[in-house]
Amino acid sequence: MAVKTTATKASKKDTKAPAKKAPAKAATTKSAAKPAAKPAAKPAAKPAKPAVITKTPAKAGTGKTAYHVSKRDNDGREWKVFIQGSNKVIKLFNTQAEALEYAKSICKNKDDGSYVLLHGLDGKMRKY
Repeated sequence: MAVKTTATKASKKDTKAPAKKAPAKAATTKSAAKPAAKPAAKPAAKPAKPAVITKTPAKAGTGKTAYHVSKRDNDGREWKVFIQGSNKVIKLFNTQAEALEYAKSICKNKDDGSYVLLHGLDGKMRKY
């Protein structure tokens, strides 16, 4: 009977003992032959600058002149016609309609793409 007990003890030891794993050579040979595919790193894109659209004043030498029609500053009773970028008043008028008509006639006579900018009573652009 003693023989049977030792045999059962040996079998119990075999089942309790963790089994040693053999290193997987097949997996290492495949990975060595073919490297793992990494996702392609994209270069960081620069953020696009917002497009700023502004109306630039007429530059000297381009031929286009901007004529402004607005209320006179000091008394506010008269309308003035002046060239953009200049403080000099071309002509004064009693009504806005007369000043606008005169400015349009100057642009028509120049025939170079000149244009009129009309200011309202508050000084803001009314028409252009």
